[in-house]
Amino acid sequence: MREPIKRMKRLIDHKKNYNLHFQIGLIISLSIFLVVFNLTIKSDAQTMIMLELPEEIMMEEVVQTKQVITPPPPPRPPIPIEVPNDEVIDDDIVALDLEFDLDGPMDLPPPPPPVNNFDEDEIFIVVEQPPVLIGGIGSVQQRIKYPELARNAGIEGRVVIQFVVTATGEISNPKVVRGIGGGCDEAALEALAYAKFQPGFQRGRPVNVSYSLPITFTLNTN
Repeated sequence: MREPIKRMKRLIDHKKNYNLHFQIGLIISLSIFLVVFNLTIKSDAQTMIMLELPEEIMMEEVVQTKQVITPPPPPRPPIPIEVPNDEVIDDDIVALDLEFDLDGPMDLPPPPPPVNNFDEDEIFIVVEQPPVLIGGIGSVQQRIKYPELARNAGIEGRVVIQFVVTATGEISNPKVVRGIGGGCDEAALEALAYAKFQPGFQRGRPVNVSYSLPITFTLNTN
């Protein structure tokens, strides 16, 4: 009879202390969980710190090499050749039995004639004796007829005509190399058509010579 009563008392005491025991167990469980969680965070933090540390890279110093150019070897000295000193060179004595008469006349051969290998159609630019205009430039200026067109337009200037003075003194192939227009170029060619030249000479021979002649056109202001 007493045994059941004791069991009932224990059961009643256990129900009274149930909340207390439950709270104590919960506190112990939370404490264990917090301790384990802190240890896990510390280990993870240490791992992350170790991963973030940069890896040290060792740089090796590269020594720059220089190419050394060696000079070429000196040339070999020539091999000396022995020359015998026993050779005797005989001087050849030439006897000249010639007599020179310095006071008498000297018979020298005549100089060779000049060689004129000129082509008849060859045209010279520079010669020993240039051509000469017979009557001078005034003889050409007197024959000029001033064109009316140039006079009315007030054209003045110098017309340069180039031509060839042949070996006979004639004018060949005249052409205007510098003109002023207004009919003056044509008038200069007409005035030059009546001109005569003494031919140019090269080594005493008349030759064809290239020649340039300026003809001036000036208006009379009066």
